[in-house]
Order: sequence, then structure tokens, then C-alpha cells
Amino acid sequence: MKTITSVVEQLIKHQPYTEDALMRKIINYSALAEDFKPRIEKELGKPVNVGSVVMALRRYYPQKRLDEKMMRDLGDIVVRSGITDFTFLNSNTILESQSQLLEQTKSIPKAYLTYSSTFHESNILVSNDLTELVERCFEKETCVMVKHDLSSLSIALPVNNSKTVGLYFYIFKLLAYEGIPIFEAISTSNYFTLFLEKEYVNQAFALVNEIKN
Repeated sequence: MKTITSVVEQLIKHQPYTEDALMRKIINYSALAEDFKPRIEKELGKPVNVGSVVMALRRYYPQKRLDEKMMRDLGDIVVRSGITDFTFLNSNTILESQSQLLEQTKSIPKAYLTYSSTFHESNILVSNDLTELVERCFEKETCVMVKHDLSSLSIALPVNNSKTVGLYFYIFKLLAYEGIPIFEAISTSNYFTLFLEKEYVNQAFALVNEIKN
């Protein structure tokens, strides 16, 4: 059976920024109750009193899901500039094009190339000096998007990061608060890389470094 308290809990859990504000005790309970009231009434199918919603909010105890020590255990941060991002539609020949690119870059010293794929598209991130090579190798493919002059921020992740709840959210939340858009994000078992427009990379580096400290 749904109650005001249970509906309030569900609303908060689906609004992580709100939960964060409640945890830090920087939110106006009455204003939040007024905002929640129409949705609670819709869920319960009856009118509710703002005071009852305020009481439910005050009784709510935000769960601390992130171990702060885990954030301090983030490893080295490596910044790279001059990256071009290509996105191609997947096709029957996309793997052949990829193999051709890998074959031609393996003898290039310090060549930077990252490849990822979803069901519909394949994404290639390379250093700017490899853009012409990508265009030749993928000339038969359908290019959806090209973005030049990106910068990347690669972060070494702590041990057991895959079992840590909220690790990525904490980083994304901090960047969102500061108005920093993320153009692309790629992760492996032990590294997490953000691709940003170059005007944001210094600010993003300072923020992530601040987390560690």
C-alpha cells in the first residue's frame, strides 16, 4: 500500500541532486513539499497536506552510498590534447575498415587510437595527425559525426572500483554542477577517460584533482 512516506522516498531516489541537497541540509523542506505535492496526490489518488509531506521529508534519511576513501584512492590523472572523434554507422564492412586502420597505425610511434562500438554505431578517437588515415580507411563507411580538437582526462581507478556504487555519478555530478559538458566517456577495468572540448579541460582537471585531495 502506497503512503506519503513511500512516495516521497521514491521521488527522492529518482532525483539524486535532491537527495544530495537533503544530505547536506541545504534544501527548503516547505518549497520541496509544495513541488512534490501534485505528484504525490497523483500517485495516491487523493489530496494530501503539505505539512504531511514536510514531515515525510524530515524523516527521510539519505543513504550514504559512496565511500569517500574510494574517491581519495583515485590514481594518476593524465591529460591529452589534440584528439579527433569520429562516429560511423555500423555496416558489414566496418570491422574490415577497423582492421585496416589498426594495421596501418601499429608502426606509427605514439599513435593514439581508441575504438568503441554499440549496436548501431562505432566510435573512433584518434590524435589529430591520424584524421586523414581514418578518413581513407573508412571512406566506404557512413560518417555520422566528426569533432576535432578535443582533450581527454584519463583517471586511474581504485581497486574494486566495479563494486563501488556511485563512483561515476560523483564525478559526473561535480562536473555538472560546474557546467562542464562531457563530449564522450569511455572506461576499461582500471581506467576512466572523459573527452571534453579543450576550453573545459583545465577546469575539469582541477575539479577531479580536488576530489582526490
